[in-house]
Amino acid sequence: VYKTEPHRSYFLFLSFFFFKQKTAYEIKECDWSSDVCSSDLGYDIHRLVKGRKLILGGVEIPYERGLEGHSDADVLLHALCDALLGAIGKGDIGEHFPNTDEHYKDISSLALLAKVNAIVRQEGYKINNVDCVIQAEEPNLGNFKSQMRSSIAGTLKIDEGVVNIKATTNEQLGAIGKKEGIAAFASALLTPH
Repeated sequence: VYKTEPHRSYFLFLSFFFFKQKTAYEIKECDWSSDVCSSDLGYDIHRLVKGRKLILGGVEIPYERGLEGHSDADVLLHALCDALLGAIGKGDIGEHFPNTDEHYKDISSLALLAKVNAIVRQEGYKINNVDCVIQAEEPNLGNFKSQMRSSIAGTLKIDEGVVNIKATTNEQLGAIGKKEGIAAFASALLTPH
């Protein structure tokens, strides 16, 4: 839970720049005096391989390769799960859904996100905003962002207006720029309900 400790204020500082412009009002509406707002970041990266479907944000993207992983390897949803779990101090996705458990083999990450959302609600929090960035040299994701928003909002049972998806290349730099993998960052802002 967000308090006033320096290591948590760093994440809050990043959130002001990470959240989309229209949520500045929502961020100001947090009751800072009672330390009830909670914010955290999530990150994930997976290698691109042949013979796998490419799933991002719960949406199947037509492409010649997919992401390697134990589940469907949806980096966007994995990053979002980590942001939500971190915001309530409940570890990370690997602790809750280990890749050594065959129950999660090839599972849809939407199912994992739904389980994380249940944990968030059980802890007494609601999701005010989620903002995500996908780093992929290929394919172009512009035409799929609205489907991703809808998929995430539906799974989290929140309004699409508080879900933002951004996509960028890595300007041909590093493993992502060489089309070896895809990464994602996510930020989440929670308040008690």
